[in-house]
Amino acid sequence: MIIGRLNHVGVATPSIAEAILFYRDVMGATTIHEPFDLPAQGVKVCFVDTPNTQIELIEPYDAASPINGFLAKNPAGGQHHLCYEVPDILEAKAWFEAKGARVLGEPRIGAHGTPIFFVHPKDMGGVLTEIMETPKGDH
Repeated sequence: MIIGRLNHVGVATPSIAEAILFYRDVMGATTIHEPFDLPAQGVKVCFVDTPNTQIELIEPYDAASPINGFLAKNPAGGQHHLCYEVPDILEAKAWFEAKGARVLGEPRIGAHGTPIFFVHPKDMGGVLTEIMETPKGDH
């Protein structure tokens, strides 16, 4: 297996509404998608397009959200994870596990509607890493 395309950079935020203003007014983003709830993941999500990838804004959905722990340590928010594409999610999971990496849970459907899983940051050079199956019709 080789690393695939960087799909997005996950940025945790206490407020997607305020983060949208920042990306629009300060960073000059022109394509900001409608925020949506992803209760199965415990987050609210909004994608901001850039010329070569996306920023995934993630806000806690409720008190049980896994993002709450990150925001407790980083109250203003910040970079949460990187997401790379792979052609086959099950093959990628087996590859990471064979390398001794800690896969966090079983593959599940992510914000792009394709299977994902996360790899523990201690096994990924200190970066929480999301692995996602390449969406159909994408490169």
